[in-house]
Amino acid sequence: MEKKIEQYDVVIIGGGAAGLTAAIYCGRAKLNTLVIEKTLVGGLITYTNEIENYPGFPEGNTGLGLMDLFHKQAKKFGVKFKLTDVKGVQLDGETKVVETFRTNYECKAVIVAAGTKPRLTGALGEDKYLYDKGISFCATCDAAANTDKTVIVIGSGDAAIEEGMFLTKFAKKVIVSVMHDEGIMDCNEIAKADALANPKMEFIWNTTVHEFRGDDEHLKSVALKHTKTGEIIDVPVDTCFLFIGYIPATDMYRDKLDLVGPGYITTTEKMETNIPGVFAAGDVRNKWLRQVSTAVGDGAIAGCAAEKYIAESETFHTQIMGQSVPNLVYIWNAVNQESRNKLEMFEEIEQAHGGALKVTRIDVYKSNGLAVRLGVTDAPAVVYIKDGKIAGTLTSDITKEAVENLIK
Repeated sequence: MEKKIEQYDVVIIGGGAAGLTAAIYCGRAKLNTLVIEKTLVGGLITYTNEIENYPGFPEGNTGLGLMDLFHKQAKKFGVKFKLTDVKGVQLDGETKVVETFRTNYECKAVIVAAGTKPRLTGALGEDKYLYDKGISFCATCDAAANTDKTVIVIGSGDAAIEEGMFLTKFAKKVIVSVMHDEGIMDCNEIAKADALANPKMEFIWNTTVHEFRGDDEHLKSVALKHTKTGEIIDVPVDTCFLFIGYIPATDMYRDKLDLVGPGYITTTEKMETNIPGVFAAGDVRNKWLRQVSTAVGDGAIAGCAAEKYIAESETFHTQIMGQSVPNLVYIWNAVNQESRNKLEMFEEIEQAHGGALKVTRIDVYKSNGLAVRLGVTDAPAVVYIKDGKIAGTLTSDITKEAVENLIK
């Protein structure tokens, strides 16, 4: 089957808080922008029942409600959305390609905001009961289906305990498997106190999952292993909810982008990856805190950086490399006295050569993107371009005589 080809300025992979924020910034900058999301626009945060720490919402909001606002704002600025799975990416070169089953999306910049996916236990039988057969990762999605039933929650972090508390509104009993000694949990103290005081919650301490058991249709019990005695405790349940953390969804980037740890993408403070024109934002990148608010910050930076990269690309090809006459590029820094002092000299050189030579001035004070494309990392510097190619460079002893010798 021959694939369709569609062209955009920016393609954003992932429609969570980071991806939607980047989309808002790109759309507002009048860039033709596409967001590709595999499942639900809004990402994993849509499964969170209550968000109380996102600024501007003193009464709190649901994850779905907050992301719906993000989504509407992105669409207001003309951003397009596709609900499909990304099958591959071609990131080298100036034209990037994001591949789906039916369509290849060509673009000038890519923002990877693919987020994370739930971590599994690796226990026996786990693959057999994932999702609709008894193992769930979303209390908000599946709580009502477990009305008057017995469920087990694996984990004791904020997500595990808060989602477990939510489940008590529906389930008859919520059992929590905690790997630590009695009374020790990974959640905040307020959630811990509320959970311990909840009559519907029961805790099994010093345990990890040994095996998921059931028939061919559905999970029937979870076998827990006591971390100190080795005893196997079979716990009959209707559903198991896993809340033991997340891992980055970066498998397809392993041979392309610089990754650390379990696969988090390494970026600069501008969200730049090791490939020009490819940016990363949100939980998928290597950073300390993963929250909606930090994802929003990442997305804003990535969106602005992508817009700047595209603008610089156009400038590079048209005003720097695409001149009909030789182009003398002076790279300077507005806050550097030596750089400023030489501006008059280059004006004199340009006037002396008349229309036979163009002098282009690049100030790297706010961005060094164009300088880097020319192979220059420090200012002042001079790059001579002839016939669309770099013919010479000066990075020291920049005098009128040295420049004249460069352009001979």
